Amino acid sequence: QVQLVESGGGLAQAGGSLRLSCVASGRTLIKFIMAWFRQAPGKEREFVATISRGGGSTAYGDSVKGRFTISRDNDKNTVYLQMNSLKPEDTAVYYCAASVASFALPRNKNDYAYWGGGTQATVAS
Repeated sequence: QVQLVESGGGLAQAGGSLRLSCVASGRTLIKFIMAWFRQAPGKEREFVATISRGGGSTAYGDSVKGRFTISRDNDKNTVYLQMNSLKPEDTAVYYCAASVASFALPRNKNDYAYWGGGTQATVAS
């Protein structure tokens, strides 16, 4: 069992930046592949980014590639999402998720067993 708590959301202007954090407790973070998903009102939960247990491999959704960066600090049990060049369509609740999958970098939300409560990020035009 692992508990995940996100923070860092808020209001940003288009073109600006936000940095989200996700702190894990209950188990050491290195046991998990970690990811960020987001969900806008009336839309499905969307894959944003994922990172391998050691941090050496990452993958991104097409809509954020080149603008967002996922990273992790296993010593601090924390995962980050640096969001740059924000657009109004990035407005959503952002969720941190943990997977025990044996294959690399899953993008399907069904492969993630543990979820945080989410943090709202709003981008004004």
